[in-house]
Amino acid sequence: MKVRATVICEQDRHVLLVRKPRCRWTLPGGKVEPGETKAGAATRELQEETALDAEQMLYLMELHSGSTQHHVYEASVLDLEQLRPQNEITECIWHPLDAVQNLPTSDATLRIVQAFQRRL
Repeated sequence: MKVRATVICEQDRHVLLVRKPRCRWTLPGGKVEPGETKAGAATRELQEETALDAEQMLYLMELHSGSTQHHVYEASVLDLEQLRPQNEITECIWHPLDAVQNLPTSDATLRIVQAFQRRL
């Protein structure tokens, strides 16, 4: 089973999504490296993919999708103007929470966003 730290950032009912070339939109995140905490991986992946630094990470939930175990964190981010795609990410967008289902996303991304919406 793959273990992934997944990050959800919300601002004004919009969620941050990222995309690699010719791929679906996803939430920032990635593999938890050996010796790394899940929260540490979430913080690192957010910074590596979007250039955003998380002021605070709040653990929200665990979600199993296929062979991946997602550990989902909500990130509080201060410097939103620092947002830019980095490394393998080619695009970052703030998309309305209630319209994520209209984008090409993974099942896991859609399920995480829907669960997040229910808590708002």
